[in-house]
Order: sequence, then C-alpha cells, then structure tokens
Amino acid sequence: MIRDITLGQYYPGNSSIHRLDPRVKIVATLVYVIALFLVQDLIGFAISALAPIVLIGVSRVPVHFILRGLKPIFIIILFTFTLNLFMTSGKPLVQWGFLTITEEGLYKAVFLAIRLVLLIIGSSLLTLTTKPISLTDGIESLLKPLRVIKMPAHELAMMMGIALRFIPTLLEETDKIMKAQMARGADFESGNLLKRAKNLIPILVPLFISAFRIAHDLAMAMEARCYRGGNHRTRMQAMKIAGRDVIAIILLIVFVGIIIAEASIL
Repeated sequence: MIRDITLGQYYPGNSSIHRLDPRVKIVATLVYVIALFLVQDLIGFAISALAPIVLIGVSRVPVHFILRGLKPIFIIILFTFTLNLFMTSGKPLVQWGFLTITEEGLYKAVFLAIRLVLLIIGSSLLTLTTKPISLTDGIESLLKPLRVIKMPAHELAMMMGIALRFIPTLLEETDKIMKAQMARGADFESGNLLKRAKNLIPILVPLFISAFRIAHDLAMAMEARCYRGGNHRTRMQAMKIAGRDVIAIILLIVFVGIIIAEASIL
C-alpha cells in the first residue's frame, strides 16, 4: 500500500508535457481542479475525463503507474460513496430496513467518486511530469507578485517543494520500518481495519525520528552551503514561455470555455 502512493514522485520522460513550462502546468492543474467542481452531469464528467486521458497518452506515463496512485485513497472513495448513497434524502429507489438508497443519493455518490478519481489523476500528472526543482521554481514565480504585500514567495515555494520532494523519501522510510518490524514478528496484514490501524501505531515513533533526522541533515547541508534564500539567486535554466506553452494555454482556455458552456446549459 505504501509503495502505491505516487504523489510527489517524478516519472522521467521527454514528452511535450514534460517540457511544458512548470508555471503553465501548475495553473492548468488549478484550473482543472476548479472546473471539476463546476461539472454536475455525466457529459461534463466525460469531457473532464477526456483531458487527463489525452494528457496521459501524450506524456507517455504508464497507465498502470497512474492507476496505482488510486489504491491508497480507495477507502476514502468507498467511504464517501457509501455516506452519500445512504445519507442523501430524495426519491427512494431501494430500502433495507432503516437504510434507503435514493435517486439523488446515487447520483451524488457516483459524481463525488468520479470527481475524486479525476482530482487525484490530474494532481498526479503534475508531479509525475514535473521535476521537483522545476515545480518549486514555478511556484515561486507565480507567487512573486505577492511580494508587494510582504509575502515570502521564495520561502513558501521552497517549503512546498521540499514537502513534495520528501514524500517519496518518507514513504520509503515507512516501508523500511514496516519490513524491519515484520521481520521481528509484527503483523500488519491480518485482523479487521481497526486492528490493522492500531498495529501501525508503533511505526509512528521511528518514522517521526527519521523525519526529524532528515530535516536536520537538510538544514545542516543548506547552512554549510551558505544558503540565504531567494535574494539575487540565479538559476541554471531560466523559465521561458515557448510556443508549446502558448498552445497549451489556448487549449486550456478552450477546455474551460466548454466546461462553462456545458454547465450554463445545465
């Protein structure tokens, strides 16, 4: 389960999606997430699903690698689906004792599950096709106008970048701790969901110690290199909007226009 989490991981490639300016990809992801909450019918979701399908094909990221990232949130999707299915009032379809499935509940549960799946896939595509350093530079560039109100754009971008960069590292540390404890007789597989969750508690202490150790080592390395933040900092590769970025922006505008038009018709 730990190895199935793909958020924060980068899949090396040289596709046109990988070569897009990180600022364009960040804005496109944010716009896509907002568009998902505007969609309220199957046609809109079909249009929204078409976008990541095309992007996965163009980026050449393996489909099984994308779908693997959905496994860790399967319980969340199932829980929200069940909650909306039985807790939404409306026209009854099926009834078992005090449990009632309504037509409105069925639609709401299905739409919410689809929205969550597309949300995870869209967010995963951003990190899978963008290097962590490029992602950090893109966030910093987008936050630069906020310096007028004394917001530390570089520090915020650096924190976000470090957090994303160390998600795979912490997952790897968790996997190592679990394997070490399983070798000593710990059982994380058997029992009900509550028991399995309780068995994971002993992992937290060594995991926190490992996280603090990694953070300390990183701070010492930055201090040893006289790192002083973003003032007068240069970059090896300057970010420039190319022709493919302009095409991506135009396609994004067309996508948003279609979603808005479809939502207004509804």
